[in-house]
Amino acid sequence: MAIYLPQTVEEDLIALDELTPREIVAELDKHVVGQHDAKRAVAIALRNRMRRQKLSPEMAEEVMPKNIIMIGPTGVGKTEIARRLAKLANSPFLKVEASKFTEVGYVGRDVESMIRDLIEIAIDMVREEKLEDVAEKAEMNAEERILDLLLPPSPTATTTTPSDGTATSGESAGPRTIPGEPTAIMALTESTSRTREKLRQQLREGKLDERMVELDVREKNMPAFEIISNQGIEDMDINFKDMLPNIFGQRTKKRKMKVSEAFEYLIAEEEQRLIDMDQVTKTALDRVEQSGIIFLDEIDKIAGRESGHGPDVSREGVQRDILPIVEGTTINTRYGMLRTDHILFIAAGAFHVSKPSDLIPELQGRFPIRVELKSLTVEDFVKILSEPKSSLTKQYVALLDTEGLKLEFTPDALEEIAIFAAKVNETTENIGARRLHTIMERVLDKISFEAPEMKEKEIKIDREYVGKMLADIVKDQDLSRYIL
Repeated sequence: MAIYLPQTVEEDLIALDELTPREIVAELDKHVVGQHDAKRAVAIALRNRMRRQKLSPEMAEEVMPKNIIMIGPTGVGKTEIARRLAKLANSPFLKVEASKFTEVGYVGRDVESMIRDLIEIAIDMVREEKLEDVAEKAEMNAEERILDLLLPPSPTATTTTPSDGTATSGESAGPRTIPGEPTAIMALTESTSRTREKLRQQLREGKLDERMVELDVREKNMPAFEIISNQGIEDMDINFKDMLPNIFGQRTKKRKMKVSEAFEYLIAEEEQRLIDMDQVTKTALDRVEQSGIIFLDEIDKIAGRESGHGPDVSREGVQRDILPIVEGTTINTRYGMLRTDHILFIAAGAFHVSKPSDLIPELQGRFPIRVELKSLTVEDFVKILSEPKSSLTKQYVALLDTEGLKLEFTPDALEEIAIFAAKVNETTENIGARRLHTIMERVLDKISFEAPEMKEKEIKIDREYVGKMLADIVKDQDLSRYIL
């Protein structure tokens, strides 16, 4: 599953129609070091999507996405390139390991579940966008409901009957107005209005947050029952969350809570009421069909022909199961039918043991673009440590700053860390940029542990310090294989 990093409003507002492939590569350069060929390939794929949207409906239907296979060792930026591309295009994005799927009859997930997961991501994306549109109105409505709880509205008119309790004949059988009553009602209304405005001011200033109010809340627990299906619940086109309240009724219960908690609850309730979920679903389905991106990792793990025994027996079966999804088919989801014809698939694998030509020919044909990602060099590691917006060194500086500790990395320290990372990747398994995490943790182990008690609040990490922290491990080759 994709993990989304926080994104600023400015990044969201980039006009995609105006981005050329060169500018798309420049945007990717802010987050991913090197791998120019892979960035060019995905930039062209994204630009072709924009071009397709400007075609006539008849021609647009015929233009299929050019799926991509990225070939390269782990930790060189394959996933990050695809993830940043999806964020740039504001597209629903799902990362899934191809090896988690197996052909029917073996343990594993049905390949269609990746499409169902993608539509769920799209629903959440669109819903979050709609929430921003109704947030202000929801807060206003919730504020009024809180004020109603704190100061129930008073009746605007008073009805009276004769002292003997019997109604008089004719029109006098209805409410009677006592002389001077309208003036009294107006005075009462003005007084209530003034009180309400005072409460509103106190509420906004947070002075009423600790006061208790009683609220009707919906019960979440539903009658428990079990569904048995050989296809699994994800394949059943029934939305039980929508169905159950209609069967059993929407039950509520009284609950006392603080005003601050009640305000948050009522805002969420008002947001749900103001959002048109049918429109959200329709938009999400369209967004998945037109701009969805699925990143198929570990594609090399399912490459290879039948060997007739062992775990390899299902490899070709998985490829044949994935094939119709990539080729274009219609999937039945709980939100309706969804076509996969124009979803962009980006596959990736190290291909140490196998090669792309080991995939079945039909699947190979559906991935016409192939790019090779190069192993990272010392210079790449230095750039990774210093250039990206949220580089590893900037993360550690920010973390230790919370302890009042000012950390500074000298250029020669970054170079030394990069040299160590490249050396360990050469002598042991090459895990790319992920090696930097291991080495940085080892270098800063003592500082991270002792930071709260340290009297010295400014520390400079230089080449000498890095060498000192890694010296013992590097000397012992066997130990370095396990530790680094």
